[in-house]
This record gives sequence, structure tokens and C-alpha cells, in this order.
Amino acid sequence: MSDTWKSSGQKAVYNIVDPLIRFFIKVGITPNMITSIGFVINLAVTIVFIIGAEYGERDDHQYVLWAGLLILFAGLMDMLDGRLARVGQMANKFGALYDSVLDRYSELFMFLGICYYLVSHDYFLSSIFTFLAMIGSIMVSYTRARAEGLGVTASVGLMQRPERILLLGISAIISGSASFLYNDFKIEVEGLPIPIFETISFFTFPIFLLAILANITAIRRLLYAKEVLNREEES
Repeated sequence: MSDTWKSSGQKAVYNIVDPLIRFFIKVGITPNMITSIGFVINLAVTIVFIIGAEYGERDDHQYVLWAGLLILFAGLMDMLDGRLARVGQMANKFGALYDSVLDRYSELFMFLGICYYLVSHDYFLSSIFTFLAMIGSIMVSYTRARAEGLGVTASVGLMQRPERILLLGISAIISGSASFLYNDFKIEVEGLPIPIFETISFFTFPIFLLAILANITAIRRLLYAKEVLNREEES
């Protein structure tokens, strides 16, 4: 996502949510409260996936739809807490740390739920890519944080947290909606043991892309930090 598109998108969203932000300030809601609510919603995402794994049918992905909606709602909370901190002049170092820690926990629990769902319904290969996506997602954030600890702003690359949340949330909604509309359809090729495409693929193919792009982003940030640190040592 280019900086221009990202900036324009943020401004449009802020114009929508700023009245809500002013209401939060008026009634005394703090950024840490919003962060905590977002974490609870992400726990609900995990619970929905687990319920879908235990009680849902393999060809019925309605639980994926509801989980996708919750993922986007939790992502909205993640945006609101930062905006509230800035507009309400409530930003502080502990708040930034609290937000970062709960973001990591939220993401890990979310991926736990997705892996549980996929393994339970015998989408084993997709569960492996989900685990790789989780590794990449955490390393994208960790590489930036560690680089910033060394004085390097390594925010380059794709698949930052907003992009990851949008990709997972939207793809889950599309997959779940397709399950409602068309039941479970498959595109099969004779001789292959698994379909090349089915309803859940609307969700798992983006996870496959996320697994690749997130890890590429983490490596790119590492190399970028290396270049900057080498220049500093040579100067």
C-alpha cells in the first residue's frame, strides 16, 4: 500500500471517527480502555474459530464470516486507541508499550484460532501456511521495534499490522459469504489428491500470500537496518 493511498485512507477514516473520538474524550474513555476492548474482541475471534472447529461442518464456513467481521472490528479498536491518544493528548510511554504488547497477544491468539479451525477441518497444508504467516507477522513488528531500539526507523515494506488485519478480515468475510451463497464448491483436477480451489480458498489463499509477504517484509527491514547501521559505523 503506497504512502499516498495510506495517508488518504487514514484522513477519510479519521473524518468519520473523529466525532466518536470527541465523545470518548467527553465521557472519560482512555486509549488503554480501547486497547483492552480490542484485545477482548480478538479473544472472541479465537473463540469463534474454535467453536466453528468443534461444532461447524467442514463445508459450512459461517464461523469464518463472523470471525472476519470481528477481526475488522478489533482492527477498528486498534486504530481508535492511537487516534484517541493523539487527539485527547493522552499519549504516554506506557500506553505505547501496552498497545504494542496487546497487539502482539491479539495477533497470536487470532492465528491460534485460525490454525485450530483449519487443522480440525483437515486443511492441514493451509494450517502450516497460517503458522508461517504468524511467524512473519510477529517478526515484522519485532524487527521494526528492535531496529528502533538501535536508532533506526525500519518501517519499510508491506504487510504492516493494518494491512494484515484488512487482508485477513476481508478474506474471511468473502469466504464465509461464499459459503452462504454457494455452499461448498470445489474445482478439482483428476489425479490431484486435493481440490485446486474451494470455498475456504478465499480465506486460505490470502493467508498464503501473507505468509510470503510478511516474512519478506521482515527480511527487508533487517537488511534496511543493516545498511543504515553500517553507514553510521563508517561515518
